[in-house]
Amino acid sequence: MRILIVDDDPAVRDSLKFSLELEGFEVHTCRDGAELLAHPCLLKSDCIVLDYKMPGLDGLNVLRQLGERQVTVPVIMITGPVTENLRDRAIRAGASLVLEKPLLDGALTDMIRELVH
Repeated sequence: MRILIVDDDPAVRDSLKFSLELEGFEVHTCRDGAELLAHPCLLKSDCIVLDYKMPGLDGLNVLRQLGERQVTVPVIMITGPVTENLRDRAIRAGASLVLEKPLLDGALTDMIRELVH
């Protein structure tokens, strides 16, 4: 499975990449939403892990642009803390689900597998 991780924090990007690769996923990373939208693997990905708080395009704006482009790849938005308002807005904008950072052991891997099966 091919996963795209989008997070402006290099430590988060690298740790998620490392842990998902240990689980056997092929992982590509992006620093921000603009890089994701231009990424050559965007339409070939099985799942996108998308940070909410990023400079430039935040996660909600990225979700809207994915929707406008009719990209149907499942998206897991990650942020901390998650409010019901943010969760509702993210789901309406196209997120499959929203997870709160820090991610608990195996939570992300389990959710990716559940979404993509």
